[in-house]
Amino acid sequence: MATEPVMTAPAAAVSTQLRCRINLNALAAYWMLTKPEISFLIAITVLVGFCMARPVASQGFPLILLMHTLIGTLLVASGSSTLNQFIERVFDAQMRRTARRPLVGGAVEPYKALCFGILLSIGGGIYLALAVNWLASLLAILTLCSYLFLYTPLKRKTALCTLVGAFPGAVPPLIGWAAASGKLSSGAWILYAMLFLWQFPHFMAIAWIYREDYDRAGYLVLPTGKERGRLIAWQSVLPSLALIPLSLTPALLGYAGYLYFAGALLLGVGFSYQAAQLALHRSNAVARRLLLASIVYLPSAFLLVLLDKS
Repeated sequence: MATEPVMTAPAAAVSTQLRCRINLNALAAYWMLTKPEISFLIAITVLVGFCMARPVASQGFPLILLMHTLIGTLLVASGSSTLNQFIERVFDAQMRRTARRPLVGGAVEPYKALCFGILLSIGGGIYLALAVNWLASLLAILTLCSYLFLYTPLKRKTALCTLVGAFPGAVPPLIGWAAASGKLSSGAWILYAMLFLWQFPHFMAIAWIYREDYDRAGYLVLPTGKERGRLIAWQSVLPSLALIPLSLTPALLGYAGYLYFAGALLLGVGFSYQAAQLALHRSNAVARRLLLASIVYLPSAFLLVLLDKS
C-alpha cells in the first residue's frame, strides 16, 4: 500500500520560502503596472492643488479629506497606467525601455492586468465620489478616458499626440483643488497651465532619448526628417519660456509670497536654459540633462508655492 511522502522540516521551510518569494514577485509585478514614479508626481500636484485651495485663515486642516483625495486619485491613476500597459503590451515588447514591463515579460497575464486596471479605475472613481465629491471624481474619470482613448491611440497616428495628452496630463492639481473647495477658481487654472506647459519639454527629452525605440515600435511621437528637429526645438523652448512668467502669477495674484517668486524665477530660467540646449545641440546627453531638470523643476516649484502660500 502506497503512502504519502512525508515532507521533512528543511524541505517544508524551503517550500514556504519559495511560495513567499513567488508571492512577493507577483506583488512587485502588479506594483510595476501602476507606474509608481508617475503616481509620485501626481500625488505632489494633487497635494499642492488641495492645499492652495484652502484659505489661510480657515480653522483646522482637513487631513482626512486630503487622504481620501490622494487615495482615490492614485487608484484611478494606477488603473490608468495598468490599462495603458495592457493596450500597448505588443508595442512595449518592441522597445528596450519597456521590454521589462510585467505584461511583456509574462509576469502578469493580460486578462488579469485588464481586470486589475478596471477594478482600480472604477474603484477609484467611486471612492472619490463617495469620500470626496462628484467634481473630483468626474475630473479623474475624464482624465482616465481621454488618456486611454485619445492620447494612447494617437501616439501611433500623429506627433500632435503630445499636445492632446498634455490636456489630461495637467488635471491632477484641479482634482486636488476641487476636492478641497468643491469648485475651480483662478488659482486652480494657473496650476493647470503650469503643469500643461511643463509636459512639453519633459516629454521632448524622453522622446529624443528613446527616439529609436519609438520608431521601432511604430510610435509617431516625433515626425521624421527635418521636421523632427524643428518640433523638438519648438516644443522644448517655447513652453519653457512661457512657463517663466506664468509661474510667477501665483505670487503676483497673492497665492504665494516673495520666496516663491524668487525660487520660481530661478527654476524657470534654469529649466529654459536646458530646453534651449536641447534645441541647439540635440544629443542624448543634453536630453538627459533636460529630463533631470524637468524632474527637479516640477516638485520644487509646486512644493515652493505650497511652503510660501500667502
